[in-house]
Amino acid sequence: MIARLLGPGDSSTPCELVAHNPSVDWDQIVTTLTDRVRQEVHINAANAERIADIAINVAETTGGQIALAKGFRAKANALYTLDQHASAIAMHERAAALFESGGDQYELARTLSGSIQPLLLLGRYEEALKAGEHASAIFAAQGNNWRLARLQINIGNIYHRQDRFTDALACYQRAYNELLLHDDSEGLAAVLSNLSLCYISLNEFAKSLELHAQARRHCEQKGMPVLVAYADYNIAYLYFLRGEYGRAIKMLREAAASAKAADDAYQMALCNLDLSEIYLELNLSSEAAELAPAAHQAFQQLGFGYEAAKALAFAAMAASQQGQAFEGLRLFAQAREIFIAEKNLAWPSLIDLYRALVLFNEGRLFEARTLSQSAREFFSTSMMRNKAVLAELLLARIELRLNNHSAARAHCDSALQQLKVLETPVLACQAEFLSGKIEQALGQDDRAYESYCRARSVLEMLRGNLRGEELKIAFFHDKLEVYENLIDLCLRRPAGIEEAFSYVEQAKSRSLMDLLLQPMHVPSEADAGQSELVRSIRNLREELNWYYNLIEREQLRPEAPSRERIQELEQHARERERDLLRAAQEATSTEMNHAGLQAPTSISLEHIRAALPADAALVEYFTLQDRVLACILTRNDLQVFPVTLQSRVQKTLQMLQFQFSKFRLDPRYVSTFQESMMQSTQAHLKTLYQELIAPMENSLKGAHLVFVPHGLLHYVPFHALHDGQSYLIDRFSISYAPSASVYTLCQQKPANTSGESLIMGIPDTQAPSIAEEVDALKSILPEAKAFVGSNATEEILKAHGPASRIVHIATHGYFRQDNPMFSSIRLGGSYLSLYDLYHLKLPAELVTLSGCATGLNVVRPGDEVVGLVRGLLEAGAQSLVLSLWDVHDRSTKDFMIAFYTQLQQGHSKAGALQRAMVEVRQNYPHPYYWAPFTLIGKG
Repeated sequence: MIARLLGPGDSSTPCELVAHNPSVDWDQIVTTLTDRVRQEVHINAANAERIADIAINVAETTGGQIALAKGFRAKANALYTLDQHASAIAMHERAAALFESGGDQYELARTLSGSIQPLLLLGRYEEALKAGEHASAIFAAQGNNWRLARLQINIGNIYHRQDRFTDALACYQRAYNELLLHDDSEGLAAVLSNLSLCYISLNEFAKSLELHAQARRHCEQKGMPVLVAYADYNIAYLYFLRGEYGRAIKMLREAAASAKAADDAYQMALCNLDLSEIYLELNLSSEAAELAPAAHQAFQQLGFGYEAAKALAFAAMAASQQGQAFEGLRLFAQAREIFIAEKNLAWPSLIDLYRALVLFNEGRLFEARTLSQSAREFFSTSMMRNKAVLAELLLARIELRLNNHSAARAHCDSALQQLKVLETPVLACQAEFLSGKIEQALGQDDRAYESYCRARSVLEMLRGNLRGEELKIAFFHDKLEVYENLIDLCLRRPAGIEEAFSYVEQAKSRSLMDLLLQPMHVPSEADAGQSELVRSIRNLREELNWYYNLIEREQLRPEAPSRERIQELEQHARERERDLLRAAQEATSTEMNHAGLQAPTSISLEHIRAALPADAALVEYFTLQDRVLACILTRNDLQVFPVTLQSRVQKTLQMLQFQFSKFRLDPRYVSTFQESMMQSTQAHLKTLYQELIAPMENSLKGAHLVFVPHGLLHYVPFHALHDGQSYLIDRFSISYAPSASVYTLCQQKPANTSGESLIMGIPDTQAPSIAEEVDALKSILPEAKAFVGSNATEEILKAHGPASRIVHIATHGYFRQDNPMFSSIRLGGSYLSLYDLYHLKLPAELVTLSGCATGLNVVRPGDEVVGLVRGLLEAGAQSLVLSLWDVHDRSTKDFMIAFYTQLQQGHSKAGALQRAMVEVRQNYPHPYYWAPFTLIGKG
């Protein structure tokens, strides 16, 4: 009969089956169906609801009051699993009323126990506690220890939501001990998960992770995929709180896929919400902009107002990160209304601060000031004092922009005064920098210099990236401004040139170091060179991320935040900060690097000079606002030249890039207009020469030039600049470096001076000559091992790369403008990202990527270029050959053959590259063909 009720083949309704089969025990069938619902909710919640509806139909037809109550309760359980909590509570109430009127105390207690969780999720704590006390009295009177244990889980949840963690832990532990005696799989899975969440609140990460993993194994063994997905989500969330973003992203994606397969809308929305928050932290605004609205829509449909508003706020942040100010402001306004309706106190003021920042960036200063003042008033009386300081600093910026210097000074001084108590270095750096700007505006250069020096000292101390920005729309948008302003002031001082150059280097060095410290790179236990100190530093970093995240979540929680809890968390964070600083002082630079931190080191001018060959000059550019300066450093001299304006270079560079982009058009177009394209390109290269080289060309001595660009100059092919008679590469061999310090490190970096040559090629229809390139290089390079197509895998690179002297990979590069950490190169069967490169060991003398745009980088405000260059240098490469633009298939093959032939004939890497350019230019005169490749590192 149950098969007929549930099966798709029988067209009879439950009413008809009851009427035609009066001798069947229909009450027993309802009981069996409701038991089936309890099992099915962990596998397919929608099917569980269908079975519950059938049970209700049968009970309504037979008129059995207790049977109908069981049907309502089963329906409530299914609705709870489907996240329809208000409807679930209504069903529980109907079931409880029927059981009570029918005198069935046991089933009444079961129903009351089941109603606790949906009541909790809707914030109805008093009702939940009352239901728990009533049920507990019934089970205790009946001596039903198993049911009491089950009830203890739900009562523990009430205590947990009320921050009574010790009481909650005691409930869970009692439940766990009793449920073990009964082998209750479902109950054990729930109590293990809840114990883990309780240990999060008690700041015990390792214990929490252990319990979640135990719960996951248990659910998997018992065939409960919905609970497996919940465990996956909880484990991912733990890693997220610890700042292990790479691992958290992977697990959240897997949990989202499991939730989708199980048709679990709530779990799916949670995954999307957390992923969008991680992507905002990592500046992946396009990904965040895709997932946050999806989470908002899901939570809105499920009736979760707080979570829906939070997702909408993340969508607003993503839009603002992408420069979509109008859309960001619109979404912030919507999110704020929902938070107010939810009676949340903190989020509306936080959104006011975000809106003020967006308006400030748009030049809408008076609106920004009003919102900043409102936010400051709230945060000054709340437990979010850091945000009060941010509001104060934003007010100072607004007044400075309005030339109200005395008001700006007052706001800045107020922030500095508060920071003496808060001990927040990130904000202290911002305040000191802003103080310097105010002093400079007042004409007090000496006092401005002192403030900038203090800001710089804090920046150097913060190299370890202990804490991210306070707001996910960067407030302190351009960290390089500290250095830029110091350089500007130093150049006005007598004998300030060497000090100015040191700040140029610190600015560029810190951008490389900061990149390597992004949270995406979290070293693992298995990393080489692990000492006890390294493990301690790594654990302290993770614990700090943990505490910072818990503090922010406590401050912004839907319920009223607990002052005692926040103070306790802040105390723990301060202890870890002190421990980390002590450990960092004890660690060597190698240990710091293994731990994922970079010691604030700088390379002296003397060391840089010593690394330069006698016949070489290092040309380092730096941009101060719109002015472009060039520093020429040789073993014996340092000169600084004002050369041009960045705006003039930008216009010409855009036109040059437009000429190169024409080669993507139809080959017939290129053939028809090749002469005019050549003339236009040379004209732009000549203009760039006049702007960037001519003002100092008489000081360029020797045979080799090392260019260290800055900002958009990283896109300039200096070797191809034309003086009207010849290209610069005709007079000098040329190499590049991200900074003079990095250049120096590359000269000293140990590399394989012997060993095999690893050649990998991934040909396709767009680049068929890659196969010919690989064949040719096999006969040129010593001890060559070649792998083509699907055989050129990441595993091959990991196996052969560490021992290879030369690594040559012919493939396409994919550059991510929004976040270069996710730039990648294509291998056979996979893509190797910048993040992956940090985990490789490639101590090669030379790594060449002879594909499209492998040397492309992004230049971000407050940062230097970031791209595959950084990953390859971090992996251990001494020198790199990479492309600046999309390369031509056949000319690239000819270029690589010429380059390696010259290299094997004994020429230096820079000399071989110079000769290869001259040789290839004979057959391919346009710079697009012969000039895309640059040599970076040791020349």
